[in-house]
This record gives sequence, structure tokens and C-alpha cells, in this order.
Amino acid sequence: MATLSDERVKQEDAASPLAANVVTTTFESLPAEAVEATKNDVLDTLGTVVAGSTSAASREILELGREWGGKPESTLLAFGDKVPAPVATFINATMGHALDYDDTHDKAVLHVGPAVISSALAVSERVGGVDGKALITAVALGADLISRMGLATTQSIHEGGFMFTPLYGYFGSAAAAAKVLGLDEAEVVNAFGIAYAQASGNVQVNIDDEHALTKRLQVGFAAKGGLMSALLAQKGLTGAQQSMEGRFGIFNLYQRGQYDRSTLLDGLGEQFEVANLSFKPYSCCRQIHGHVDAALQLRQDYGLKPEDIETVTIFVNRDPHPLCDPLELRRRPTEEVVAQFSIPYSVAAALTYGKVLIKDYTLPALSDEAVLAVAEKVSPQYDSSLPTRSVPPARMEIVTKDGRTLKSDDVLVAKGHPDNPMSFAELADKFRDCASHSAGPLDSDSVERAIELCANLETVSDVSDLVKLLTPAAPVA
Repeated sequence: MATLSDERVKQEDAASPLAANVVTTTFESLPAEAVEATKNDVLDTLGTVVAGSTSAASREILELGREWGGKPESTLLAFGDKVPAPVATFINATMGHALDYDDTHDKAVLHVGPAVISSALAVSERVGGVDGKALITAVALGADLISRMGLATTQSIHEGGFMFTPLYGYFGSAAAAAKVLGLDEAEVVNAFGIAYAQASGNVQVNIDDEHALTKRLQVGFAAKGGLMSALLAQKGLTGAQQSMEGRFGIFNLYQRGQYDRSTLLDGLGEQFEVANLSFKPYSCCRQIHGHVDAALQLRQDYGLKPEDIETVTIFVNRDPHPLCDPLELRRRPTEEVVAQFSIPYSVAAALTYGKVLIKDYTLPALSDEAVLAVAEKVSPQYDSSLPTRSVPPARMEIVTKDGRTLKSDDVLVAKGHPDNPMSFAELADKFRDCASHSAGPLDSDSVERAIELCANLETVSDVSDLVKLLTPAAPVA
């Protein structure tokens, strides 16, 4: 008796129409909203790469890249070194994800920019003379593919154990690089197959008391692997032709057949998921953002000070909650990654200072007793009335020392979502803050010029001009 998987083997694998879309899509065929969202994503991602240069793991992988040496093709942002394109992609993408400050596709439950944009930029420098329209097109395609793969997956991350950002990032990176390289359809299918031979990325890195730096390295691996897949395909190497839906394709093997083909392919070439990206106002897990929004709103509405607070109750749904457990670790994070994935700590930072900045998730901030004192008062309460969503609604209740009970409105759409967007001016302010954390000093004129170029990226004749603005005058020692 034929199984569902057997039937899927007989039909054209999704890799073929997805590859055709990479080849045939032009800048002129992109919807205006996709172009604008892509430009915003380039600005946002470049900022997170630069800011991530001073975060844990960045210096170590820089040292390794310098030890390797090699052809000076592509730039390490914030440091200034020129290294082989795959090395630059790996390091830049890792830095871009290091702060958990990068874009998200809330519904697809993944990040897009570091893997896709690092790949497209590195290969653009390798090729030379790539203009802004070509970069926008490549990024929009890579972003669309990684997002569609996440949206099509019906098995949850915590059921399957694969983290979608790196797992599908291999394919998004390959698509973006393939577009810049001008690969034909057969070569793109091969690039997907080669990407699948490498694709990985697990959730174990940031659950329970495990918060390994491989959380950020996984994205670097995906970016590098995808770029190498496109370069290998360009050389004529072959990969699995049915990498998506074959008997042992990624959806049947990794996701146990739990995916929706129509979601993967419907509207292909007409609707671009890059337009549905969210941008983060806070440097922490996206599922925390609604709780931070609620805390900031309560603080502002009632003029709260930390010393006014008796208890804080955060209401969460019945999903597994590594963001609250183990509670004592979430209240007193010992590492950057733990803080980035802690609702109690993030809410405490918001209630203590009335804002949440990059510095609040750095190691020195984790010993701030003012924040930790408030965090000790934060407790989760499970509420079955809250629906399960990729970014769940947030609800909060604060009891004050004078006996008041203050309740937040439900935060249904966290700040940064397309339905509650950050403006370009807000993204530019975020970029300026990110630039201030660069490992190599960036002068203010260059920062402002970079913002301007991203806003008008389609008019840029060579994207290396943008890269140069985010490169210090001399490589950082």
C-alpha cells in the first residue's frame, strides 16, 4: 500500500519550483512592500552584526578566522579583516545572531537576516560590482524561502527538536548566494541538495540549564554552509534533487512528514514573506517582547519605581516554558544567553530602568543588584485561557507595597510586528545604538551615511560602499 511519503516522491519536488523562483525573480517583479521591508532588514541586520562583535564567542571565532588566513575576499564587519567569503559569512552571521536582536518572522518562528544577508553580502564582495537592486533581490528571495519553510512546518520546534533558524537558514543562505552568483535552475536545485547535506540546528542549546554559545554559532554554520553550497553547485557538484519532499527529504525525515506543501509554494513569486518580518526593539527572545511591553506600559501608566513593587505575576500559556524554568536561573542569569531567554530578568530590567537596552544583556549587567532584586519578585502563573501562538499574548499583574493591584491590558501584538511596527526612524536609532557597541570604532558620519544608503539601497551602484562604512579605519587588534 502506497504511503503519503511514496506519493510525494512521485510528484515534482518543491525544490524545483523554489529554484525556478530564485532564477526568474527580478528586482522589478518584487512588490513595493517587499523592497521596503528588505531595505529595513539590511539596516537592522548590519546593526546587529556590528553590535554582536563585542558579544561572547565573537572574539574567539575572529581569532580562528585569522589563524586560517586565506584569500582576502569579504569583510568582517566591525573588525575590518578581509577573509575568504565562507569565513566572513560564518563570522558575520554568528555576530548578527549573538545578541538575539535580529529580525524574526513571528509566525514561522525563526530569524532571517544573519544567515541570508551575511551570505549575500559576502558573495557580493567576492563577485564585485554588485548593486543595491541585486542585493535586495537576493535577500528578498532568501528571506522568502527560509520563512516559507518555517511556515510550512506543522511540527512544533519543541516536538521535533530542530531549531528552524539554522535548519532552514542553510537553504535561505544558499538561495541568496545563488541569486548573486547567477546560477541556473539546475544549479540552484543542486545548491539546495548540498545545503540539505549539511542542514542541522537543535533546540538543546537553549533549554533547561543549557545555554551553549552554539545557539549563535548554529546560525553562522547555516550561513557558511548555504554560501558554500551555492559555490559548490557553481563548480558543477550535485546534491539531492528531492531535498525538500523526497522519501528522506528534509520535511519527511527531519519533520516526520508534518508539513503543508501548499504553504510552501502558494503565491510563490508574487507574495514575499520578507514583508511579514518583525524587528526587535529589545535584545532578547521574541517571545519575551510582549511581557517587556506590558512591564514598560505599567511602569509608565502608574509611575512605578522598583521600591514600590511587592510582587509581579507574569501569565503564560501552557506551552513548555524554558523562558521561566528553572525559575531561580531565570531570575539570576549567569550568562548572556540565559538572560536573553529569561522573562523574569527581562521584565525586571524594564521595571527597574524604564527601558531595555543592549547593555542589559551583557555580562556586567547580570550582576546589577537593582535588577536582580526586582527579578526575585517575578513569578510565572500558567493561564490556560491564553492561546498558543509563536509569540503569545502577554498579561501581567503587579501588587504594590501600598496594596494596589495593577493589571496590564493583554499585549496581543508585540512592538516590532508589521501590525505594530518600528518606524524607520526607530530602526535608525536602534542602528546607532548597535554601532556604539562595535569592536572597532565607527565614526558618526559613517554611521549616518550607512543609514542613508540602506534607506536608498536600490540606488547604490556597489554594495561594497555600504560595507566600507561599517569597517574601522584599521583592523582591530
